[in-house]
Amino acid sequence: MEMKLTRKMYSGINKLPWNDAGDRITQGCIVLEGGAFRGVYTGGVLDALMVAGLNLQTTIGVSAGAMNGICYATGQIGYASRINLGYRHNPNYVGLPAMIRNKGIIGFDFAFNSPGDLGPVKFENIQKYSRRFLAVATSLETGKEVCFEEGITPDIVQAIRASASMPYISKPVNVEGHLYLDGGCACKVPYRWALEQGFEKILIVRTRPRDYKKEIDPNASHRVTKMMYRKYPAFLDTMLHSDELYNVQLEEMNELEKSGRAYVIYPSGPIEVGRLEKDMEKLGRLYFMGYHDVFAQLERLKEYLQPSPAQR
Repeated sequence: MEMKLTRKMYSGINKLPWNDAGDRITQGCIVLEGGAFRGVYTGGVLDALMVAGLNLQTTIGVSAGAMNGICYATGQIGYASRINLGYRHNPNYVGLPAMIRNKGIIGFDFAFNSPGDLGPVKFENIQKYSRRFLAVATSLETGKEVCFEEGITPDIVQAIRASASMPYISKPVNVEGHLYLDGGCACKVPYRWALEQGFEKILIVRTRPRDYKKEIDPNASHRVTKMMYRKYPAFLDTMLHSDELYNVQLEEMNELEKSGRAYVIYPSGPIEVGRLEKDMEKLGRLYFMGYHDVFAQLERLKEYLQPSPAQR
């Protein structure tokens, strides 16, 4: 699909693939980390997987991982990435109008209502191809992650919105009578769900380099966090320990990868974009890093995803 370029779009946006994925489904679960506009890397990975014919049966994502992941589950190559690389500077997507309508930094109504000439998100494809999609959000009541599944949750778009609503700058989102915020508060990478579900093949897509680790400041006051979320003590406790929980996850994922229990795709180069990055050329380079990272390891990835004799 050709998009009419403006100076505030990625200059190479029309080089992105644009097609429907095939109908052949690969057994396994793909797990998608969040990271706001670092998620453009994930968009490149997912587009490449679809181009290569690797359409995993189950997708679970957090925050930006959920927003990218829904387009992977619906088999829409290039859709999510064209939104991020084409409309980052559209105020209806990221800006004051989005803030007024959506009570947060991202205009979810814009993203899910056929922006430009992209057409709608094809939710019907999930049932058509017997796939599963889940978005993870954090409960303000319990401080724990909650998984919302398309076809079970009445309003999956509202659940994705909750999953991607950043703390501090977003109003909590009501899903089925309860309040939620960004899934990354409680669980930045939801691979444990995939393990608990018994998936033999688990593909994890990270948005941080392999050697990344959160620095813990023992002297941090967390004054703003305590002030903003004092009415939600369980959520507050989760927020105060979020970085520590993430470091535990990083160690666990390293062990899962070493043992062959999971396959992890990391960015092959440094991540030079901020959470709300404005430089479209940086974002475009990050997209193509993800895209090329898949093809650089495609044979190893295909070998890992081969079903065991018991699965055949």
